[in-house]
Amino acid sequence: MKKGLRIIIVLIFSLLFIYTLIPNPKFPNPPEGALQSKEPGDSEDLSVRRAYFTNLTREEVMKHYQNEFKGYRLNYPPEEAATIIRDQTRSTFLEEIVHPFRESFYVNGFEPKDAKDAIEIAGLSWRQKVTVKYVPSNLIFRSFVMILTGLATFLLAGVWMKKHD
Repeated sequence: MKKGLRIIIVLIFSLLFIYTLIPNPKFPNPPEGALQSKEPGDSEDLSVRRAYFTNLTREEVMKHYQNEFKGYRLNYPPEEAATIIRDQTRSTFLEEIVHPFRESFYVNGFEPKDAKDAIEIAGLSWRQKVTVKYVPSNLIFRSFVMILTGLATFLLAGVWMKKHD
């Protein structure tokens, strides 16, 4: 039993370590037909945050980014957008597509409800403004954390097995 448990722990953490070695994906492409925002707050750091005007629905936008980023979807309250995306970001929805133990990609959408908030850019009317934020992780740091976690689990399992002999 002891040897079998140790082999299982080593195999699991070997697979997790290999998973953490997968390189970060590139910044996803914008939705089809979207116009990139040139507003100062939307273009200050294009390597991690971009904004687009689009006529797609929320589900169409999320389907596009899910196909581009391929991760797990998490839903957040729109109020979190000011903390996660950027201060003073308006929001009607906020979702995260995450690769666990690696990187995250946030999608914030703002669909105006009042006529005074209508989005008119470049002579066109847009359904919503989508702001996306890519949060990559450092390959060395995440590999180091996975190695330490594996060692700690291996040692704790050894202590647990001694206690239950």
